[in-house]
Amino acid sequence: MAQPATGPAKGPCTAPPTAADRAVHPVDEKLPLARLVPAALQHIAAMYAGVVTPPLIIGQAVGLGTAGMTRLIAASLLVAGLATLLQTIGARHFAGNRLPFVNAASSAGIAPMLAIAETSAPGHQLPSIYGAVIVAGVFCLAVGPFFGRLLRFFPPLVTGVVITLIGVTLMPVPVGWAQGGDATADDFGDMKFLGLAAFTLVVILLIQRFGRGFVKQTALLAGMFAGTLAAVPFGLADFSALGSAPVAALPTPFAFGAPEFRPAAILSLCIVMLVLMTESSAGMLALGEICDRRTDGATITRGLRTDGIATLLGPVFGGFPTSAFAQNVGVVSLTRVRSRYVVAAAGGALLVLGAFPVLGAVVSLVPMPVLGGAGIVLFGSIAVSGIRTLAEAGLDDSSNIVLVAVALGAGIIPLAAPAFYAGFPSWAQTVLGSGISAGALVAVLLNLFFHHLGTHSRPAVALKSS
Repeated sequence: MAQPATGPAKGPCTAPPTAADRAVHPVDEKLPLARLVPAALQHIAAMYAGVVTPPLIIGQAVGLGTAGMTRLIAASLLVAGLATLLQTIGARHFAGNRLPFVNAASSAGIAPMLAIAETSAPGHQLPSIYGAVIVAGVFCLAVGPFFGRLLRFFPPLVTGVVITLIGVTLMPVPVGWAQGGDATADDFGDMKFLGLAAFTLVVILLIQRFGRGFVKQTALLAGMFAGTLAAVPFGLADFSALGSAPVAALPTPFAFGAPEFRPAAILSLCIVMLVLMTESSAGMLALGEICDRRTDGATITRGLRTDGIATLLGPVFGGFPTSAFAQNVGVVSLTRVRSRYVVAAAGGALLVLGAFPVLGAVVSLVPMPVLGGAGIVLFGSIAVSGIRTLAEAGLDDSSNIVLVAVALGAGIIPLAAPAFYAGFPSWAQTVLGSGISAGALVAVLLNLFFHHLGTHSRPAVALKSS
């Protein structure tokens, strides 16, 4: 019998594995509990305020009571946990980018959903919102595999405008909270409310200035906790409803009514979904660079498919449009802990929190002025992210300056003159009444006009993660 050759291997397939080959990539590393738990807590601290913000704002806008708010927050936590687990662990080659990537309800959809609520009859507000969200999820699933071809229509110039408008158009919300939350109350705008909001804001600023590591990451939560404690002696914090909240319960399907499908509402959320898909793609590309793992088209497709699944199924339990959380990309970059199992653990924790509505009730009982002080930081930081994106979008070109100026102007019209579109048809009010939808439409159309129609070359698209 011939003996096997003992000479050096002639091809890469026959070379013996080296220590480097056998090493586990940092993304796939399973950390011991002593390292995994603190790292997961940092991600939870970074994302928690953002996860509960959409249900808090939408719930207040549609007039939900404590029980409804508790149910809405629990559903948001549950859907965020499921989406994050699917994204990090993956489902074979179908869904999940298998990166340390957090998926949860995005603040980008808040303003369009508020516009839908304002143009819907009482009792039909949440059903109309959820109908539009379901179709936006289907839209994401349909467009996701081909989204790479559409990216040229959403360069940083467009996404920067939209992200800036998200922060700017949402700013009246925390301002109203800081004044007490109820504009019809006799004491709306009283100094006791403004003082409590200012105290919360100062605590957040102090923690940001002097805190380090994990403490600094929890600045928003710590500020809200301190503000709530400060509200107790003045009778501004009422925890009596906490005793009636169920300790453990799963969200009831369609607890807020069967979804209703209104064309104008669907159009506005599909526009926002395109922006969310752009941001998710940017986040995946950024994470690929941070984690030293190539992010190819298949990875982005699986990641966007996860967004679509979560957005489609979320309304069944009470969730909202789902996308990437850029702040958690920042956590990975800051800590250099790249294991996807750390983020999976954080997703599992959100899942558990969603199964215990009493924890959501705690958040829903935070006084409005406290939320106002924290919201100024939260929504202001969104606007800053958009400005940072615009700064990298080539504003030395006069055409780009005009594009941004007109798009921002169109987006600010509903904020500066709420009755501007009062004479328009209801479908136009829903689309144009949201500064985000109006600004995004104008930005996309002007980008086509200046950079695509009649030009022989198309500018390269450089996705940026905000």
